[in-house]
Amino acid sequence: MCRNIIFDIGNVLLDFNPKEYLKSKMKEDKVDYVHKEIFESEEWIMLDRGTILEEEAIKIITSRSNGNEELIKIAFEKWYDILNPIEKTVDILKKLKESGYKVYYLSNFHLKAFEHVTSKYNFFNIFDGGVVSYEEKIIKPEKEIYNKIIEKYKLNVNESIFIDDMECNINKAREVGFKTILFKNPEELMVSLKEYGVKC
Repeated sequence: MCRNIIFDIGNVLLDFNPKEYLKSKMKEDKVDYVHKEIFESEEWIMLDRGTILEEEAIKIITSRSNGNEELIKIAFEKWYDILNPIEKTVDILKKLKESGYKVYYLSNFHLKAFEHVTSKYNFFNIFDGGVVSYEEKIIKPEKEIYNKIIEKYKLNVNESIFIDDMECNINKAREVGFKTILFKNPEELMVSLKEYGVKC
């Protein structure tokens, strides 16, 4: 029997497509470079881990950007704007809560970005709780972050489903004992939940 549903946030509940955002801010021939310098950087991981502030990350990245300082600053300026709700998944979240399931989040997220989305979107009030990487100084797919949510909310993993869009995160959750769903789209999510006997 399933009692707990745990959601990743990025690309499950909120869209996260930085390349499309960068295309709207700069010439296309700069997009791959800026994407790599920011979104594939060690600093981005440090932001998720909560070991560096955004202002520090900008300073470090611009210092190595070979004359592209302004592009880096522009990219950071309003990147939170890409974090828009995937409405059909949010609807599923609401239905699960209404049906009596406990709902949680487990996500890699930066401090400022998390503050932005939680103040902007009311659906975060639906959750019974959650664990976010910057607060714990650990990130998925590290085993400790899965254990953290288990311990914090005294979850029985046999009664818990974890949903994420990244296979490495799903694999580690499965190792810990969670039932898992690899998120592709809201329609397939509904099918997978029903296969686990979830009613919503």
